[in-house]
This record gives sequence, C-alpha cells and structure tokens, in this order.
Amino acid sequence: MPQNQIIELSYYVAAILFILGLKLLSSPRTARQGMHLAELGMAIAIAGTLLDHHIITYTWIIVGAAIGTVAGIIIAVWTPMTAMPQRTALSHAFGAAAAALVGISHYYSEGAHLPSGEMVALGVEVMLGSLTFTGSMVAFAKLQGWLPGTPMTYKGQNIFNMALLAGIVTATVWVIVSPAASTLFYAMVGFALIFGVLFVIPIGAADMPVVIALLNSYAGLAGAATGFALDNKILIIAGTLDGASGLILAILMCKAMNRSITNVLFGAFGKAPEVGPDTGVKGSVRSITSDQAAELLASSESVVVVPGYGMAVSQAQHAVKELADVLGERGIDVRYAVHPVAGRMPGHMNVLLAEAGVPYDKLYDMDQINDDFPRVDVAIVIGANDVVNPAARNNKASPIYGMPILNADKAKSVLVLKRSMAPGFAGIENELFYMPNCMMVFGDARKTVGEFSAVLKQKARAA
Repeated sequence: MPQNQIIELSYYVAAILFILGLKLLSSPRTARQGMHLAELGMAIAIAGTLLDHHIITYTWIIVGAAIGTVAGIIIAVWTPMTAMPQRTALSHAFGAAAAALVGISHYYSEGAHLPSGEMVALGVEVMLGSLTFTGSMVAFAKLQGWLPGTPMTYKGQNIFNMALLAGIVTATVWVIVSPAASTLFYAMVGFALIFGVLFVIPIGAADMPVVIALLNSYAGLAGAATGFALDNKILIIAGTLDGASGLILAILMCKAMNRSITNVLFGAFGKAPEVGPDTGVKGSVRSITSDQAAELLASSESVVVVPGYGMAVSQAQHAVKELADVLGERGIDVRYAVHPVAGRMPGHMNVLLAEAGVPYDKLYDMDQINDDFPRVDVAIVIGANDVVNPAARNNKASPIYGMPILNADKAKSVLVLKRSMAPGFAGIENELFYMPNCMMVFGDARKTVGEFSAVLKQKARAA
C-alpha cells in the first residue's frame, strides 16, 4: 500500500475513534472507555503522521516527544484531583501555543509566497492560538490562586478590549491580503497575546467553568485552522470536534447558570460585593456538633449528598464514600446530587466522586433528583454555596436570580459542612443557612465527615 494511503487510512481510523470517544465521554459510566479510545486514536494519528514524506529528520521529533512524554507523566502523577481545572487550563494553553508556533514557523518560511486561502487559515490559527495561550495561562493563575479570583477591572475596559480585538482582526485581514507585510503579522501576534490576558482577567472565579469550556473551543478551532493551513485532515477533524464540543459545553454551562455568554465575558460576575450591616438575609444560624449530626443521619432512611468545591479543597471525596458505605450498611439509601456548575470545571464533582469509587448509578443530575428532595430525610451539603441558594428562586434582586439550583432546602433536614460563613463565588449570603431545617457543622469537611463515620461505626458496634 502506498505511503500516502497508509497515512490517510490512519487518519480515517483515528477520526472514527475520536468521534466514538467523544460520544462515550457524555456519560460517567462510559467516560473511561471513551478516553481510552481517544488515546488510541491519537496514537494512531501520530504514527501515521510520522510516515509523512516531508519529514527530513526525526531527531527533533524524538527530542520533543521525549520531553512531552516526561512532562505529561509528571503532570499526571503529581497533579491532585482537586487541581484538575488548573491542569485542564494548562492543556489548553499548551495546545494553543503549539498551534500558534506552527503557524508562525510556517509563515516565517513561506510567508510572502502563501496563497490567500492558506493565509486565511494561518492567520486564524495564529490569532486564536496566541490569545488562547495567554488567556488559558491567566485562567490557570486564577484557579491556582496566583492571581485574584475576583474580576480585575478598570474603567472603559470592555471598550478598550473591543478596540484591541478590532485591531487584531484588521491586522490579520491585512496580512491575508498582503502576506509580505511581516511586521504587521508579528504585531498581530503580540496584540493577540495581550488580548488573551485582558480577555480573562475581568472574569471572576464564579465563571471559570464557562471560561475553561470556551478556551477549549478556541484551542480546538486553532487546531482546525492549523489543519487547513497544513492540509492535514486529522487536525481539521479533531480541531473541529474539540471546538464544537467546547462551544456547546460553554452554552450548556451558561444555561445552567441562567446567563448569556456575553454576560459571562463582559459582566465581571463574581466580584465580591461590599457587605454592609444589613445583608438582606433574616434569621439565625444553627450550629451543631458532629455527634449530633451523626445521630440525625443514624435516624434517617434516605440521604442525598450535594458536593461543591469545598469538598474538592478538603479532598473529602474518599471520606464521603466511606460515610456512604457506613450508612448503606445501616440500610440507608445514599445518593449524590451534582449541579452542572459545581466546582471549577464541567464535571469536576463527577471526576472526584468517580476517583473515590462512588458507583455511577448513585450520581444524579439536577433534573433527575430535584423533585425528590421533599422526600429526602437529610441533605448533606459539602462545601457548596451558590448552587443551593434559594435566593436564585426567591430574590429578584439577587445576582443569581433565575439560576437553576438544587432544591436541597426542601429536604426535611439539611446539614451544611463549611469551614466558615464565607460566601461562595457569587459573593452573596446563602438564604439556606438561615432556614429552620438547616444545621451548620463547621470545620474541615474531610475531618467532619470522618467523624460522622466514626460515630456511626461506634453505634453499630454498641448495638
């Protein structure tokens, strides 16, 4: 079989595996299998590409592959599950940087002689790759705590950003028309890198799930543009799949927060408000001990766990799984209610719970479980804030009004595990904490949940 046909066949097989893998990723039950198929597809695509007759020497390819392999293993082994959002942001940054560098290299060697069609793809590739690289790095820094999670804004910021974007697009179009204008091309690269920073810094931590999905889309589109520029079919297919799925995911995240993408990108949501003496929430908070909470759990028949980012911070997922097992031994039904934007990236809670060995059939989406809360004896809210705040239903003046929430407040009893009364990403008080059926258990979630299990085990031995 001719070499070109082997390459095309490898790309065809890889594309099928990518599509199947993406389909399987839509369910926690099949996500692991989907990842393995996608990994196999990528290995086949790389193997096929290495047969390309344009390759002069494999020396630098081998060096790059070795460095990437070592870096990938180190990141995979050393990155805790709680830092998956940061790792995902880094992946977007690396992918976008690769696309931008390929485009810059291609322009450097062929620039003045590139046909207009190829120049269009290259211009889009470099522009999207550059701004996605710096934007993803800023998102990483915000998630890692190296930059403030609250929006960093200044007067006229949106107008300046739009003017800068218009300048970038104008420069890109100019270079497409006149490929020999190299100075303008490299200026466009620099402006795009600056725009990526300015694009993300005004976005608050509350919107990071949407930003991550959107940056994923940009990185995918940059990869697809690279495919057009290099006439590489697998890059076109993989980049288009990545770009489309990222955009759809961003839209779904916005829907889950009852907000538009434009509001996310330009609204600076997540900025901590100035809290005066009157917060607008009336009532008192009732705090109980771990022993009292364990007694309440022991007398229940059904329990629903609502995980939030606080569970990730305290790394309490394994303790939560142990508590569920202890409750299950007592004949108590335990389920998990997962909000679409709980945590700092789409599926964050699902990943943590799956890592702890929680059965997939115990994980319920908001629409699946919301109607069951009035019949639940105890809802355990672990480090979640905005996704269970009744203000989203009751308070039209609230910034989260209209956002779909988990109806944890409708359970017969609610146990809220938090370190303090600090607000969530939205920076507002949670009305749930002041409701008569709600009890606060303050402390580190992993330690608190472990104390629940210890008391219940002690009671079982005494019986």
